[in-house]
Amino acid sequence: MTSVKAYAAQGAETPLAPFSIDRREPGADDVEIKILYCGVCHSDIHTARNEWGGTIYPAVPGHEIVGTVTRVGNGVTKFKAGDTVGVGCFVDSCMHCANCKNDLEQYCQNGHTQTYNSQSQDKKTITLGGYSSHIVVTQHFVLSVSDKLPLEKVAPLLCAGITTYSPLRHWGVKAGDKLAVVGLGGLGHMAVKLAASMGAEVTMLSRSKSKEKDAAELGAHHFKLTTDKNTMAELANSFNFIIDTVSAPHDYNEYLNLLTTDGVMVLLGAPPEPTAVAAFPFIMGRRSLVGSLVGGIKETQEMLDYCAEHNITSDVEVIGIDKINEAYERTLAGQVHYRFVIDMNTL
Repeated sequence: MTSVKAYAAQGAETPLAPFSIDRREPGADDVEIKILYCGVCHSDIHTARNEWGGTIYPAVPGHEIVGTVTRVGNGVTKFKAGDTVGVGCFVDSCMHCANCKNDLEQYCQNGHTQTYNSQSQDKKTITLGGYSSHIVVTQHFVLSVSDKLPLEKVAPLLCAGITTYSPLRHWGVKAGDKLAVVGLGGLGHMAVKLAASMGAEVTMLSRSKSKEKDAAELGAHHFKLTTDKNTMAELANSFNFIIDTVSAPHDYNEYLNLLTTDGVMVLLGAPPEPTAVAAFPFIMGRRSLVGSLVGGIKETQEMLDYCAEHNITSDVEVIGIDKINEAYERTLAGQVHYRFVIDMNTL
C-alpha cells in the first residue's frame, strides 16, 4: 500500500479536511494515475453529507478525474506512463453479467463499483475518490483523454458530459428534433451544448429569467420561463424530448404535457423524495417518463472522442482544494457557471 494525500469528510456535518489514505500497489492489470484535476459534482455533496444515506466515513468524493499515468502493471496493454487519462463514476464491475458483456457496465446486474463510497468487487474495501493525489484503477475502466482540449474543462465530461450524452444517444436525438432542457446547472449546460451540436432545436426551460443570456451563449435556440402559466400552456405538445437535470424537489407533471405523442422525458437529477405523477398525461399522449445513469466505458470513450472532435468542454471555475467547502455552499446556492474543478496540484 502507498499512503497519499486526500481531502475527506469524517461525518455528515463536518467540513472536508486534509487526510491520508492508502492506495494499493498496481497489480498486473492496474493503472496508477497522478490526478491533475477533479470536478465537483452535486453527488459529491450528497455523499459527503449523507443526504442519500449509506455514506461510509471517512469519505473521499470525486469522480470527474483527469490525470497522468505514473505506473502500469505488467499486464497492461492500453496505457503507458505519461499518457493523459480519465476516470469517471465507476471503477469496476463483475465483467460477466449480460449488461457488462454488452458494454453496459454502469448497469452491472451484480452491482458496479463506484469511484467512491462503494464496495469493491472483493466485497472487503470501500472506494475512495478523486479528491486525492493518486488513484489506482483496473485498465478497463481507464479512459483515453485527448490533449486537444484544456484538461480542467475536460474533467467534468467524465460525469456531467456522459450523463447527458448517454440518453441523447440511446433515445436517438437527431437533427430537427425539438428538445427541452430543465435546469441550467452542471448537467443542464452540457445537455444544451451536446443536444445543439447534434442538430436538435433546443429550448431552455427555467424558473429564472437571469439564465436566458447564458442559455443562448451555450447554444439554446429558445428560452421559456416555467413560472409563466400562459407560456407553459402554449408549449403543450411541443417537444420530442425533455431532459430534466434538476435534483431539487419539483413537479414532473408540469412538464409531461409539454411532450408530443410518443415524447420522452428523461430524468437525470435525483431529488431526495419521491414525486407523484398522474396517469393521464401518459395515457393520453403515449408519453414516457424514463431515467438514465451514466454511460458504459465504450460509450464514455465515444463521448470523450466526440467532444474532442467538436471542441465541446464544460464551463468551469478552477479552485484550490482548500476552497472545497466554500465550493459546496456555492454549488447549492447556484453560484457557479457551471462546474467547480479542483486543481489537485494544490493538495
